[in-house]
Amino acid sequence: MPRTGNRGQGNTGSKKVQATSKQAASDRKSQMKAAVHTTPKQQPSSGLRTEPLAGHNHHDPESRAALNQEARTPRQQTSKLNSLIRSSDYEHYDGIEKLKGWKSAVHRYVSLYNQAEANQHAAVLTDFVTDNDHCDRLRGRLERLRERDLLRGALPAGSETKAELIRVNESSSEVSVLVRLHIKRRMEQSGRFYMEERSEFERLWLGLSGADWDVLRVEPIIAERRPRFGTATDNWMTVDDYSELFGDLASPSTPYLNYDLLQQFKHRPAGIRYRRDLVAAYADRWWNEGNPSYELFEVNCTNYVSQCIFAGNAPMNYTGKRETGWWYKGRNKGSEWWSFSWAVSNALTNYLSGYKSSGLRAEVVQSADELQLGDVITYDWNGDQRFQHSTIVTAFDSFGMPLVNANTVSSRHRYWDYRDSYAWTEQTKYRFFHITDLL
Repeated sequence: MPRTGNRGQGNTGSKKVQATSKQAASDRKSQMKAAVHTTPKQQPSSGLRTEPLAGHNHHDPESRAALNQEARTPRQQTSKLNSLIRSSDYEHYDGIEKLKGWKSAVHRYVSLYNQAEANQHAAVLTDFVTDNDHCDRLRGRLERLRERDLLRGALPAGSETKAELIRVNESSSEVSVLVRLHIKRRMEQSGRFYMEERSEFERLWLGLSGADWDVLRVEPIIAERRPRFGTATDNWMTVDDYSELFGDLASPSTPYLNYDLLQQFKHRPAGIRYRRDLVAAYADRWWNEGNPSYELFEVNCTNYVSQCIFAGNAPMNYTGKRETGWWYKGRNKGSEWWSFSWAVSNALTNYLSGYKSSGLRAEVVQSADELQLGDVITYDWNGDQRFQHSTIVTAFDSFGMPLVNANTVSSRHRYWDYRDSYAWTEQTKYRFFHITDLL
């Protein structure tokens, strides 16, 4: 099956030089962004270890209950915290003496996290963190990542990690910190380069030991693996976590005009071409934030994918019933006006799997290499036929394998199989949807 869309040389990127530390005006809360970079020399033959340039010593529901968990709250905007830290190198950071106390330990953690991502080996970070459970979790994730990239002939050519402090609770001897990590990896494959990006949240617990702060515990907040309603399993993300990440206050989105609900537009011509280029362009524009013309859900992946499909000229199937069709109307006086299939991964999977003679239609294909730009992948982490995550194909690697965008855990041009995610398990199943060219 021919593919369309992004081919050839990807972004080569440019080396960034971070500014030295700047201290903003005092406030009770504080914000910190720490950036660390990998700027490697020529890759060794194994492709697993990068060497720095001189002067750098690191590497660069179908049911109401289920949907209630996906009710909209606004995404966390810029933090109101005031301590801003930027660095390109922890070890050679001229102002490191200004980073006293736990902030120095967090900055060190981010630097080592980046080095572990670049090397695809956990030891450099696990030697610093005393949480054995997380060390095992991280080690397993990086081993999967290293094995996968070797099999697909992809080598990490550079890495950059930035950390933003979202919330801090501190006492004289203990601190808990919620951080948002933004990771960029520059990948080389068959002489071509592309950049993949993702954002993840972690909560760190630090304790004072003598004059030093130690990272005692790390918990990733895995929004991709939302706990199923009414069960205690997979309880990676709590209501309090959502409040921290997305905020507590509700604000209405910009009014959205759904042309499919207007009388003069209700009888659209058949055979409208699915614009895969527009899908990818929309996905790349909104991968890391919410389009204010739509509601923003706590678990936003399927809402985001539906928006991308709609941007490609896919007609809505407005039924007015939340259990049927694929449609979005917005929110009216607190009432939710959208179908389950628009906002819930399992419902979208069922909708695309069903037979339809017109409108948005998809064919289930057997493998990822049959997909084209603007096609959809859904993810069943537990192998129990309940799909919990959705992505949209936005590019391809040098071997023609899809790279995807996602939201909630914001990802751009991420390799499709998600073996680099803590949500992934040995039981993970995928469903691949090729959207019909004429809708």
